[in-house]
Amino acid sequence: MNPFWIALQFLTILPTPRISNYDAREMGRSVLYYPLVGLIIGLLLWAAAALLNTFPNTLPYAPLLKAGLLLCLWISLTGALHLDGLADSADAWMGGLGDREKTLVILKDPTSGPIAVTVLIMILLLKFLCLSMLISQSQIAALIVIPALSRSGLLLFFIALPYVRKEGIASTMMQTVSKSWAIGITATIAIALLLIQWQAITALVALAALFLIMKQNLLKRLGGFTGDTLGAWVELAELTLLLWAALGLL
Repeated sequence: MNPFWIALQFLTILPTPRISNYDAREMGRSVLYYPLVGLIIGLLLWAAAALLNTFPNTLPYAPLLKAGLLLCLWISLTGALHLDGLADSADAWMGGLGDREKTLVILKDPTSGPIAVTVLIMILLLKFLCLSMLISQSQIAALIVIPALSRSGLLLFFIALPYVRKEGIASTMMQTVSKSWAIGITATIAIALLLIQWQAITALVALAALFLIMKQNLLKRLGGFTGDTLGAWVELAELTLLLWAALGLL
């Protein structure tokens, strides 16, 4: 169970057993549990939304208040891990001015500039509006699959792109993760979703397009991915799926 607990500990603030001894192989295997961790997050969000929906939406601004509370819970569950990656990526992408080394330096800078703040506001505002629409329409079941699908996409980065740094947690994971298992898990999740709801094919196409765009730009600018760009992927993928769900396409 160590790989699962490592994944849960890394991606969330949920309590886990204390893990004192684990090796590089277990770190690599933990990546395969990212979709399961996403599913756990989704179930918690769905349960919270269901609880909030026991209060009627007829009250003034009720859907907006519920959406705000749900978004705060969503951010808290992940410890704002992915938002941090998105902020760093936004600063680096604009501040790097197309230069690889400058972009990598900014990615390691812990401070956030105006570009990062602007991007975070835009992403959170859109997420908030999408959540309010889902709550108003009582379409909260989509919250179960959105975190799982976005974290399933993380496996694609380990399959299709190199890691640009020589050291770091992702470097260890990259060296030990089973790509055949990652491919199998990603394909299984996609097929299972389509069997449950074939209309979700448009959401999968949108995610695939987002991945290909990010892959092309990351290879062109950096030659691969970093941990921060993985965080950016999760946030952008979640927003894409929320938009699709709000439009009734998921």
